[in-house]
Amino acid sequence: MNGNTQLFVAATLSFIASLLHVAIVFGGPDWYRFFGAGESMAKLAEAGSHYPTFVTLIIALILAIWGLYALSGAGIIPPLPWPRVALVGITTIYLLRGIAGLFLPFFTTHPAITQNSVTFWLVSSSICCAIGIFYLFGTINNWTEMGK
Repeated sequence: MNGNTQLFVAATLSFIASLLHVAIVFGGPDWYRFFGAGESMAKLAEAGSHYPTFVTLIIALILAIWGLYALSGAGIIPPLPWPRVALVGITTIYLLRGIAGLFLPFFTTHPAITQNSVTFWLVSSSICCAIGIFYLFGTINNWTEMGK
């Protein structure tokens, strides 16, 4: 699999994650709970607060921008500013979130971690690691092309 394909897959996965966040807004409090936003966000959504919607849509926007950077790095859309810096940052965030989530539930009792099940952390973190790996190898394999 070449760098263009790897970044295309990374983009597709980021867009799916973005759309899923939008769906959570429409799915309501039960969706916030199921997807691990936490009981406090679900309760705010139940109370009609705009805060969960705002936060979730900001996350969706960020994930969509990350998808655009992957498409740009693959040469599928016109170049975006600072592609190398952006893709290294995106890769780092995905991999740090993924790796941290694989270990934190076993080493902390912080409520932000324990409000979700170990299964949630293992599944969501594995997904983040997988996406991060596509970004990592796609970025490495297209590094030279992005510098032109």
